[in-house]
Amino acid sequence: MEKVSIIIPFYNCQYVDKAVESALNQTYKNIEIIVIDDGSTKYDEKIQPYFSRVKYIKKGNGGTASALNMGIKNATGEYFSWLSSDDLYNPEKISKQVNLMTEVGAKVSYSPYYIINSNGEVINQINKFYPNKKELIKTALKHCPVNGCTVMTRMDVFSAVGYFDESLRYANDYDMWCRLLLNYEFFYIDEPLVSYRHHDKMGTKLQAKKINLETKFVKKKYRKTLRNYLFKLVNK
Repeated sequence: MEKVSIIIPFYNCQYVDKAVESALNQTYKNIEIIVIDDGSTKYDEKIQPYFSRVKYIKKGNGGTASALNMGIKNATGEYFSWLSSDDLYNPEKISKQVNLMTEVGAKVSYSPYYIINSNGEVINQINKFYPNKKELIKTALKHCPVNGCTVMTRMDVFSAVGYFDESLRYANDYDMWCRLLLNYEFFYIDEPLVSYRHHDKMGTKLQAKKINLETKFVKKKYRKTLRNYLFKLVNK
């Protein structure tokens, strides 16, 4: 049974204890949970009860990409899984993805997800299914095609495509998925395995303008490469 490293970037998030609990409650037991405190000034007391069960690393504030990279560099697992500190994993999230990826020899997998409110109540389900890689790339030419916390990768993909781009504070996930798309197949599990929390203090709301600017930057950065790749797929 191969090990999965669940990396939780944390910065002043009041829901971090809920995220940690959902990671600890996985039915797949060969996991390590790495909480990267990205220079938080509050809510770190919510992690203290779990110190004996997680690897806790505190660093200066550098953004989500820097926290994820710190986690990856300190990980000992064969698989990488990202959990935002305000989101939740389904108890079978890790198990189902490892089983699929082992069965088909996948390097990358992803799934649909629930949207929950600040109280943890499900308010919607988002199904980001693409029938083939062509459709996935077409979407990536427009915007980020998958939710980052639904993604699981083999850890060795970072040796091939590099780490998350720390110069991007908000669209580093989009940038990473574009790189992975150019190198690997994305396998889909048709079951929501993550609950994505909508709340007033979420970065998606507070930093909407900056996210939009970075998204445009990433889209432009990969436009030519993705289009060329798509042309080759269409004309095989």
